[in-house]
Amino acid sequence: MFSKSKINDPAPKAKEAPKPADTAGNPGAVRAEQPAGTEFKASAPKAKPPASVLSSDLTVTGNMKTTGDIQVEGTVEGDIRAHLLTVGEGATIRGEVIADDVVINGRIVGRVRGLKVRLSSSARVEGDIIHKTIAIESGAHFEGSVQRQDDPLTSSKSAAAAATPKPASPSNPSN
Repeated sequence: MFSKSKINDPAPKAKEAPKPADTAGNPGAVRAEQPAGTEFKASAPKAKPPASVLSSDLTVTGNMKTTGDIQVEGTVEGDIRAHLLTVGEGATIRGEVIADDVVINGRIVGRVRGLKVRLSSSARVEGDIIHKTIAIESGAHFEGSVQRQDDPLTSSKSAAAAATPKPASPSNPSN
């Protein structure tokens, strides 16, 4: 007697979005987009990995590069680039050090570049330090120059080349 009309049916819920069509075989197909503000979020944030530790009986020859943290207790013959570099009291690094944060308790022979550089009382540095902020404890040994830069992590080779005056070309008045 009475029939249910489709006009009176509630609209589909916003959460029930249609699945996107496979567009791999059809380049003209339109792929459905997610509604604004519904970005994919991981269920649990990734934990920061622990620092890589180079023990006191380890000698490394070669360059090292990581986006993580390194703690050096041994000897490194090469350049190191990291997020946080901690140089232990018995450690020796011969090469350039570039890190956001550098804590020096041991010995570095070479240039140090860091946003934050800290020399503890047991630190021994032979080379230039280019930093944004620096702290030097009483008793630290340092031979070299100190230069503050807003962005000390960028290579100074291009800046030095730009600052170096170019020799003037010889002028020939007869032309």
